[in-house]
Amino acid sequence: MSRAKGDEEEYWNSSKFKAFTFDDDDDDELCQLKESKRTVNNLKAIVDEEDDDLDKYSWSGEPVGSISWSIRETASSNRTETRDLAPQKSKPETTSYSLSKPGSSYSLTSLFKGRSRLGSFQSLSDALLDSNIKSFAPELRKPKSEYQDYSGDWSIEETVRRMQRGKVCPLERFRSLKEKLWLLDEAVRLHDGNVITAVLIFLRRTLNSEVLFRELVVRQVALRHFIHFLKETSDQQLLQDLLRFLDRAEELALCKYREHLNIMSADERRDFLKNKCINLPFSPEDSSHVQDHYTLLERQIIIEANDRHLEAAGQEQFRKHPRKASLLFMPLVTTLFYACIYHYTEGEGTFSSPSNLRKTFKIPEKLYVLTALAARAKLRAWHDVDALFTTKNWLGYTKKRAPVGFHRVVEILHKNGAPIQVLQEYVRLVEDTETRINLGTKYKCHDVVIDTYKDLKDRHQLMVYRCKVERGSPEEEKIDYILSNTQIRWKN
Repeated sequence: MSRAKGDEEEYWNSSKFKAFTFDDDDDDELCQLKESKRTVNNLKAIVDEEDDDLDKYSWSGEPVGSISWSIRETASSNRTETRDLAPQKSKPETTSYSLSKPGSSYSLTSLFKGRSRLGSFQSLSDALLDSNIKSFAPELRKPKSEYQDYSGDWSIEETVRRMQRGKVCPLERFRSLKEKLWLLDEAVRLHDGNVITAVLIFLRRTLNSEVLFRELVVRQVALRHFIHFLKETSDQQLLQDLLRFLDRAEELALCKYREHLNIMSADERRDFLKNKCINLPFSPEDSSHVQDHYTLLERQIIIEANDRHLEAAGQEQFRKHPRKASLLFMPLVTTLFYACIYHYTEGEGTFSSPSNLRKTFKIPEKLYVLTALAARAKLRAWHDVDALFTTKNWLGYTKKRAPVGFHRVVEILHKNGAPIQVLQEYVRLVEDTETRINLGTKYKCHDVVIDTYKDLKDRHQLMVYRCKVERGSPEEEKIDYILSNTQIRWKN
């Protein structure tokens, strides 16, 4: 019987796994731990061959060397050091070993591969949204300034300086009028527009309007900031109240006039200008502008209604050149251009006539000529362009005159595709010789350049220009004829 018992003990001592005894020393426990780890690592044959990164596992179920494993190991060592430093507690006589599995069954590898530890598959988004997963990333330490109490008892000077640096500073703790005005004065003293605006917003919210206006009167810098702020935020009511308090009648009238921009209906805007704006106390210059605005809008409403009817009826001019937009709310120059396109031949007695618009709104001659030239050249009405610059003297002789300079006329004509014959006629009218040669060369008005060099008796430049024209062209023949003329006394 004793031999059998000895054989049994020899069997357990020679086995790969040793039985647990309370007398085992630390070396036996280390050997047992190594054997168990090797057993776990041998499970690789069961796992799919794709999981090459699952070669080694810690007791927590995480891959050895992974981020999660490193964080857990660091946290575990920290807890161990803390327990070592803590007072020792009495240990029970019997000790039991248990392998506890962490609450989360996910590893970093399974998170990116979409596979849970239990073998189920899920998407990356599902894994990230799983509320059971704990974040083990260490929190970065914030600067000490971020932990300051934002409702701290700072002085007014320190509060304004912090606002200037972009710090969050609640101003509600400044309750008395004296503190609020001191805060505004300090902001003005630092010449920081953002801080001044922030303080003004606070004062507007916490002070009565009359009190705020009275205090801003003696603070002109803050007053200008506040008026600009109200204009930018389109707070028309408060702005008008402030201007009325300051007795600024003209600015108040302009502020009231700006309200027409919010009216979308043409008829309602016309009535607003007539009934509520024309009689306001504008300056003489502004008063004339407001009157012209009302007259122009009234004309546009009449012209738009009439042209819409003609367009629907298939009138030839609108069929050849369809309208691209409505005439309503357009500037005066656009209205004149529109009239030169569709109503150029109408008499002065009609509202849509260009000459009537010119007379009614006192359009300068230079602006009228440029606008009419652009409109008629766009329609390729060269006869109208010619008539625009033709004048007669008291003897009945005609000549061409342009208040804008013929070099600008040539540029507008070329931009609208004028033929070379029309261009040459107006290039010849350019008074400056060098400008005339440059325009003739640029727009290939060869006859003008040749005649100019002939008048200058510049034989050398004429020979140079001969190389720029085509071989055998009429221009080359003309140059050869001029060069062979012996009656011309050349300068070179």
